[in-house]
Amino acid sequence: MKALAANALWVATCLPEWRRFQRAAEHVQETQTALLFRTLKQNQRTDYGERFHFSTTTSPAHFQERVPLTSYDDYIEYVDRIGAGHTSVLTDGRVRRFELSSGSTAASKLIPYTAELKSAFQRGLAPWIYDLYTHMPDLQNGPAYWSITPLVDGARFSAAGIPIGFESDSAYLGPLGKWLVDSVMAVPDDVKKISDIDLFRYVTLLHLLRRADLRLISVWNPTFLSLLLAPLPAWWDRLLHDVESGRTSTSGRELRLTPRPERARELSRLDPSDYGSIWPGLQVISCWADSAAAAYAHQLQEMFPRVRLQGKGLLATEAFVSFPMIGVEGGVLSVNSHFFEFIDERGEARLAHQLEKGRFYAVVVTNGGGLYRYQLQDVIEVVGHWKQVPCIRLVGKADHISDWFGEKLEERFVAKVLERMFAKHALSPAFAMLAPEEGGGFRYTLYVEEDVDEESLAPDLDAALRENFHYDYCRKLGQLEAALGSGPARLWLYIGIVVSLVQAVTQLQEQTLQYAAKFFAIVITIFITASMLGGGLYQFGDRVFVTPHLFVLENDRQPVRAAIVNLP
Repeated sequence: MKALAANALWVATCLPEWRRFQRAAEHVQETQTALLFRTLKQNQRTDYGERFHFSTTTSPAHFQERVPLTSYDDYIEYVDRIGAGHTSVLTDGRVRRFELSSGSTAASKLIPYTAELKSAFQRGLAPWIYDLYTHMPDLQNGPAYWSITPLVDGARFSAAGIPIGFESDSAYLGPLGKWLVDSVMAVPDDVKKISDIDLFRYVTLLHLLRRADLRLISVWNPTFLSLLLAPLPAWWDRLLHDVESGRTSTSGRELRLTPRPERARELSRLDPSDYGSIWPGLQVISCWADSAAAAYAHQLQEMFPRVRLQGKGLLATEAFVSFPMIGVEGGVLSVNSHFFEFIDERGEARLAHQLEKGRFYAVVVTNGGGLYRYQLQDVIEVVGHWKQVPCIRLVGKADHISDWFGEKLEERFVAKVLERMFAKHALSPAFAMLAPEEGGGFRYTLYVEEDVDEESLAPDLDAALRENFHYDYCRKLGQLEAALGSGPARLWLYIGIVVSLVQAVTQLQEQTLQYAAKFFAIVITIFITASMLGGGLYQFGDRVFVTPHLFVLENDRQPVRAAIVNLP
């Protein structure tokens, strides 16, 4: 009854935001314009606002003329000043924390979070929750598990004492957040303080096993959940003992819970891999389901065949872009959260009300945390409209970013890592390639056109890549295995097969194929070639744009995109 009452109250608090979204969906252009001017007015007296004349900007087009498209590198100086204690730099509101994302020239980005930005995320979360819980009312009859990010490196702060790191998902649940956490969350927020990953998983599973009435699981990458469940058979007997006794040890301290002997006896009659019987009331798993995550979401669906798997929509550290709705293809653009622009294939900026079904765009956002015309490097496809709101799905990353599990390896960062590796190991390869590889675990492999000491190169490479926060986190969670190094033999096997197959495709193109068919055939050729080279370096997406990226250095060690580079 406690969960039912708390969930019902939570859904009721989401109703006003749901109604605001419905109204906005009928007036997308007006809503987005008003949101832009509210953001500019709030921040017109900041250093950034004065530099770009926010106070005299008269229209979205005027804003686009005055403010250039930006990347994180354009904000490094501003972020450094904020971290040192300066105020009114990017936003009038106080920066409450920096959240981490992966960088290009720097290993990690510090994204400023303000009360306004947090509210923007809540304005996207609330209509999603209302739509989900009203379409599936049985969700209100039990608790939910919202993913918690363990503090694997402990608490961090800037020079001025601003916290650095993630808040838990539950921190975005609105004004009733803490009470809701205590009332309807299957796993308490304190679990994030466990820095040991195995212990973190053990305690999380212990809490989840206690709740036969679990209704919702919300994680980011689907592999987070599959890896969480993987040790369940090995830990089964010990977990059942701790469910029965209500006690377990965490980091030298005893954790005491209410004993559940009846639940332990019920579980003892079950197979630890029979998730449907362990959590018979589970209704929904929310996770990434597009682009590189699609294959892993499919695997998760096979593990939970009777559970609805709902894609999360597009969420980034910097912005709440879209959210799912029951019965709607793709995710609806969260038009009340931020001011959005979309760069089309011709490089022209389009506004939300100008998007066309079947077209591809790169997402640009102006948010409440001080990022203006910020390029997210996410490419989306418009799959339809709900009222006037575009419905979108993530296609992949733009600008040479490899991101399978959230590791977000950016080309310039990888280039710097490889330059350091070559200098340290006295290598001068004419060609080198860092590529994702699946087989005995998913990892990145460095192929070098030079004999290398693989045993010494591999750990140095992995350590350097782990300077990227998200790559390091994926390694700690076990989503990525340690990076490897490989000499010229396998590299030249790869190149030889690609060249011969591409030549065959080119000859065919000269006879009958048009450009688009040639492009598709070349990408398929690369997929087939990669799969022939052991374990499937790639996975098929449903469109050619979903390809993972290779990182290549040629001669002068300038990074280039490898998927289609230098093909006939």
